[in-house]
Amino acid sequence: MAISKAAKTTRGAAEFDAFLKRHPKTQEVDVFVHDLNGFLRGKRFPVAEAKKIWESGVEMPRCLLFLDPTGDDLDPGGRSERLGDPDGTAQPIPGRLAPVPWADQPTAQVLLQMHDPFLDGEPNAGKPSKFCPRAALAGTLAKLQSLGVTPVVAVELEFYLLDTKRGEDGVPLPPRNPLTGLTETSKQPYSMDDLDAYAGFIRQTAAYATAQNIPASAAITEYSPGQFEINLKHEADAVAACDNAVLLKRCIKGSARQMGYQASFMSKPFLNAAGSGMHVHVSLIDKAGKNLFGETGEKGEALLRHAIGGLQATMAESMAIFGANPNASRRYVPGANVPMSTEWGRNNRTVAFRIPAGGPKARRIEHRVAGADANPYLVMAAILAGIAHGLEKRLDPGKEAKTGDFARPADPKIPFKFAPALERLAEAKILPRYIEKECLDLYVDARRVEMEKFQDTISRREYEWYL
Repeated sequence: MAISKAAKTTRGAAEFDAFLKRHPKTQEVDVFVHDLNGFLRGKRFPVAEAKKIWESGVEMPRCLLFLDPTGDDLDPGGRSERLGDPDGTAQPIPGRLAPVPWADQPTAQVLLQMHDPFLDGEPNAGKPSKFCPRAALAGTLAKLQSLGVTPVVAVELEFYLLDTKRGEDGVPLPPRNPLTGLTETSKQPYSMDDLDAYAGFIRQTAAYATAQNIPASAAITEYSPGQFEINLKHEADAVAACDNAVLLKRCIKGSARQMGYQASFMSKPFLNAAGSGMHVHVSLIDKAGKNLFGETGEKGEALLRHAIGGLQATMAESMAIFGANPNASRRYVPGANVPMSTEWGRNNRTVAFRIPAGGPKARRIEHRVAGADANPYLVMAAILAGIAHGLEKRLDPGKEAKTGDFARPADPKIPFKFAPALERLAEAKILPRYIEKECLDLYVDARRVEMEKFQDTISRREYEWYL
């Protein structure tokens, strides 16, 4: 049964009232949407005016969904300025009202979703915007669920802690070890000493996540100085899982600032060090909650193989989503702990689609391709689209990789560089069957004008080589 707007407003207002009873000293409420580039953009309300957020939503320029990384509206495809820079109505997402523990005074926050405005003649009036990646993911999820399966997913985020000071030409610097005071220089993956050294940051981040009901799990040190990974727990709501990924990033950044660092999810901040990825774990359950990948015999194995076959078939079309900017392309080089083909395998970290070790109940696919700065909603939509395609077409992934080699050459059929990847997405045949086409078209147009602006400068190397 559909819930009326009035009922949603009443429930939202009740959520806000209940929050204020638990947090009566709240002074401000931050509201924000998540844009194509991973920036959170919104407003800050005094608490006395905040109830109207749930009563009528928040009018904000719809272009906030697709501003470039510098905050410019480049009017991609004539979707903003040419139309008069129209507003949308951003609505609070139920259950996403939470305190902001790192704020300098008692503050709350709520994640919003952009809706098209209530206007006469607007065909999508009052509904989630077709430009919104979160809404696009919800549509893709529904298509996969129509096949009788529900994905259970978990997101892993790699990131760097950086010194707040910069090196020559603005180059980022690794952090200073809190115990020694020395700049980090060596990689120590899974180092307990480093976890001890940065225990204050890790514990504080965990406490902040708990306060915001973000289901964060294990933390590890990664393969470069100052690099970490924090995992989210598995959940059977792919949209909520991506909400949690978005909010965990904000939580990590807030915690890092409190500790005197900058946290960065840039895919490749250091040319000669490991990049940062976003790994996504996926299994499929039936209506009874049984993991279908874990079924014994041919049925479970066939479903698993079909899903991987679909991920292989859509990887080339999805690369502009997984590697979302020119810097992300730098992560895709042989020998950099990143998969460079569509291979799959069991307990093999060198492949794109890994089946982690574990029993049948835990059997899942680990998708190891995306960069940490990619849009999590679109990454998840591309993954679920691939799985749905594989199930529908009963695709086979071929033989599994029995050996591993990060240094093997890149598969020439996969566009690992951003410009050809973007054109491959523009010509995609499979993804638009499962992901809202207007959102994909916007993504391509926004990235194209962003790249034109990115190229509109003369680099230092050009002077060194050609002056």
